[in-house]
Amino acid sequence: MRITNDQDLKLYNSYRVASRCRRAFFPETEEDFVTIYRDYSDRKKVILGGGFNVILSKPFYEEDFILLGPAFSKSNFIDEKIIEAEAGLDMKSLSELAQANSLMGLEMFYDIPSSLGGAVVMNAGASGIEIKDVLVKVRYLDLEDLQIKEILNAQIGFEYRNSFFQQNLDKIILKAWLHLKKGDPTQIQQDMERIKESRWAKQPKDFPNAGSVFKRPKGYYVGTMIEELGLKGLSVGGAQVSEKHAGFIVNKGNASGEDILELISVIQEKVWENYQVKLEVEQRII
Repeated sequence: MRITNDQDLKLYNSYRVASRCRRAFFPETEEDFVTIYRDYSDRKKVILGGGFNVILSKPFYEEDFILLGPAFSKSNFIDEKIIEAEAGLDMKSLSELAQANSLMGLEMFYDIPSSLGGAVVMNAGASGIEIKDVLVKVRYLDLEDLQIKEILNAQIGFEYRNSFFQQNLDKIILKAWLHLKKGDPTQIQQDMERIKESRWAKQPKDFPNAGSVFKRPKGYYVGTMIEELGLKGLSVGGAQVSEKHAGFIVNKGNASGEDILELISVIQEKVWENYQVKLEVEQRII
């Protein structure tokens, strides 16, 4: 396991916000996680997978960061339909692995910015398809007793963009098992490319961002409300409401976490004033 001091976090968050932390760990095994929490308990810990759905609000963190890179992104097949994968594996790579083995069920996650662990925590999905639909079970470290445990899908309490793990931050996802279906690899590839093209046509892939900023309130479309209020293109510092899709905030250049949070507050205030709808932030604010 590698340990660094004064770690640059810019490449570990998809907004590409400039930030650093006093100490960072790069675990390679489950035992490394136990070691981190047992032997380095002097500081609070923050875990980042791909950093895809987070807002780093500070330029410097005294907290330790645990960074899940390629060393904690391994996968293998339990049988011809079940994939076992570590939490740091990104969903794009996972969907490509499934396609290469003629397995369907992850097409919607192709090009969704998330690690597997992050996808499970927030029950990631799109177009009515969620990670819970293919999840079998999860292996995790319970910080209450530093024991590694497993939990089945039915016990995780999945809801829209929510789960047992989002409500219990002392349970650290290490690995997950996914059950997929056999399919035609050519058709799966075509579906993945179609989904990607549709996403790129609508979403601001040309600037750093962390996906949809807000959860969708019942009966409303967030992007439509923001656009109707004339907020497309609104900027605070280097953060801007995307001119391509108003449900996204992009980093147009040197945006800070404070810029992003201030812009979020402006949007929430305007939406409340005009629609009496309280927008809930989907992204994780650190």
